[in-house]
Amino acid sequence: MHTDPIRFPRWKEALASASITPQVKAAYTREILSFLKYCKASHSAATVAVVKEYLDWREKQSRGPAREALRWFFREGKKAMSLALGQDGNAPVPGEGCATRRSGSDAPDENGSGRHSEMSSRGRPGPRRPLEPPPAATDLGSEPWERDLIKAIRERGFLWRTEQTYREWAMRFARFVAPRSPYAVSGEEVAAFLSAMAVQGRTSPSSQKQALNALVFFMQEALHRDLGKMEFQRAYPQQRLPTVLSPGECQSIFAQLEGRPRLMVELAYGSGLRLMELLRLRVHHVDIERQRLQVHGGKGDKDRITVLPEKLLPVLREHLSRLQELWQADRAGGLPGVWLPEGLARKYPKAGESWQWQWLFPAKKPGIDPATGIRRRHHLSDMSFQRTVKSAAARAGLAKRVTPHTFRHSFATHLLESGADIRTVQELLGHASVETTQIYTHVMKKPGLGVRSPLDRE
Repeated sequence: MHTDPIRFPRWKEALASASITPQVKAAYTREILSFLKYCKASHSAATVAVVKEYLDWREKQSRGPAREALRWFFREGKKAMSLALGQDGNAPVPGEGCATRRSGSDAPDENGSGRHSEMSSRGRPGPRRPLEPPPAATDLGSEPWERDLIKAIRERGFLWRTEQTYREWAMRFARFVAPRSPYAVSGEEVAAFLSAMAVQGRTSPSSQKQALNALVFFMQEALHRDLGKMEFQRAYPQQRLPTVLSPGECQSIFAQLEGRPRLMVELAYGSGLRLMELLRLRVHHVDIERQRLQVHGGKGDKDRITVLPEKLLPVLREHLSRLQELWQADRAGGLPGVWLPEGLARKYPKAGESWQWQWLFPAKKPGIDPATGIRRRHHLSDMSFQRTVKSAAARAGLAKRVTPHTFRHSFATHLLESGADIRTVQELLGHASVETTQIYTHVMKKPGLGVRSPLDRE
């Protein structure tokens, strides 16, 4: 079946011994690694269906090295799986050569195996994972310290992405202190890990801060270890100016899009939204009558109100009309309601089926909810939208690096250039401090108080 994943961890060895010319082997290696990287980035299983998606994205022609390489990968992978099944009478180990649509930690690596099939920090094979993503209630970790971390996270109702992030940093730290157990370490080891990130890893201050928050929670709240005062090398703060598009460049990108992708890009620019704020919009967040957009649970779990462009009101009405037809089809098909925050889902179990809670930009097909294992309709994938923006910028012929966040930078800069008060812009962006908003004064077309260059005075 097209949805059956291929588990082929020894594909490099098989390819090396295949009766193929060295040139073809090199080409196949590049293409298979590219495909596995795609699976890992999109949290997808290595299935025939995903191959078709990949090939549509990778190449327009129907023939080429990518198609032939993946044909070989799947043919030989099936043979290897059949051989393994015949030798021990059991199904192959899940997680080897495949991934499930749950988290990046199960995506296939360049060896064709999920990260959980790697050797653990103590030299033992990693835990076996089921083919389908289990409900979060059964995904309790493989080590005692990981189970303690998951328990502490879920007792506090953290978001699924936060749990993924904290678990990933805890795993990295456990590998760093191996063979010692995280239960046996102190603040000195945590400080050494953070210093190594800054010195050897040359990591950014934001990544180091994220690791610090995750490890402090891990050690103090989950393992109940007192870290005391830690002294570590701080990552060097790098002041980066944001990339800003001109109004003409924004329009040139808009012209490359149509339908829902264009509406999303114009809304990101016209309302100054972050990527996940845009994707997590629900029907009741759009106030067409008052021309306001409500952002719920933005960065820092803060709510705010921002502007809703008048130009987009007719397009939004049409979009909501089409969205209502999809919602009715989902209800008629018996599809479970959309995901809701845990507390709200307990209080109003049927709210996810109601019209006002539907995603404003839903995915085309239902998928597996990693937190519950329920097949439901989620919002559009962030990676899919990022590829759309990147492709549109390339077609527009822009030499700048354009991402969805670039439109938020452009929103703030263009407001300041048009004379908007910086405090107003701060509120629309949801910045806690005006110092954060002031960075846009450095990329304005006329920085400062509208001063002119002395050369222009001649």
